[in-house]
Amino acid sequence: MADTPKPVKPRGWYKRNEIAITPFLFLLPAVIFFSVYVIIPIFQSFWISFHEWDGLGEKTWVGTANYERLLGGDRKFEVSFWNNLRWLFLYLLAIPLGLSIALLLNQKVRGIRLYKSMFFFPFVLSQVVVGLVFSWFYLPREGLLNAILQFFGMGTVNILGDPSLATYGIIAAGLWPQTAYCMILYLTGLNAVDPEQVEAARLDGAKGLRMLWHVILPQLKPATFIAFVVTIIGALRSFDFIAVMTNGGPFGSTRVLSFYMFEESLSEFGFRMGYGAAIAVVLFFLMLIFIAYFLWSMYRDEKGAR
Repeated sequence: MADTPKPVKPRGWYKRNEIAITPFLFLLPAVIFFSVYVIIPIFQSFWISFHEWDGLGEKTWVGTANYERLLGGDRKFEVSFWNNLRWLFLYLLAIPLGLSIALLLNQKVRGIRLYKSMFFFPFVLSQVVVGLVFSWFYLPREGLLNAILQFFGMGTVNILGDPSLATYGIIAAGLWPQTAYCMILYLTGLNAVDPEQVEAARLDGAKGLRMLWHVILPQLKPATFIAFVVTIIGALRSFDFIAVMTNGGPFGSTRVLSFYMFEESLSEFGFRMGYGAAIAVVLFFLMLIFIAYFLWSMYRDEKGAR
């Protein structure tokens, strides 16, 4: 007598949907951490910005008073805002500089690995270390910059002590590691450039700037997008260099929004958490506007290419 087959046990809901659910289970810890440490604090900052609060006692609802004070003639906020715009537009120089260095280093010559390491070196340094190095570089008497100027018969200059020059000196310090980061992004992107397209363009007579503009750069759009986003965020949240090199001086001329937010919220004469949160909200929207613009531009380009 033949054995009767055992009845098939019905699979549970998870087993039936295992392939679709498993990726979300792996993403769940990251989503939880991102929500707890990024999304929720953003909404908390919005809420605190409508209050007067010292960080310890009870919050006092003041409505839009903090924003009215910001936009109603706060001189420190105006200086910080315009300095942030200077940081933003000058910091973007890191992208073409990084691309130029990447194109230079993407050659097959002897010792190219050593050159890559030298250009990569600033990226691995802490921003505090870079700020200290440039502070010594800018010293009015003992600094290397003034030694070079004197060697060529020029007068000395006190960059960090001059309100009209200090911000640009700090931006120059920040550009050094930021250019190295953009260079790394473009070197990675150049490794993914299709050699067949390059060869076909050469056969058609393209070379130099025409090759770069019509063949290389279109294939580097992902790297360019990441470079823009990271550079914009780095420019708008610039804090370390200012804290190390000038502490907002001279005469408050190098303040940016992130540093002013720190002064109002956590410095010795601050603890105005509501006002600091209002500054943080303005900074958040500045970042959001620029990043949303680049996301929309990439989406438009991708849609037009289809």
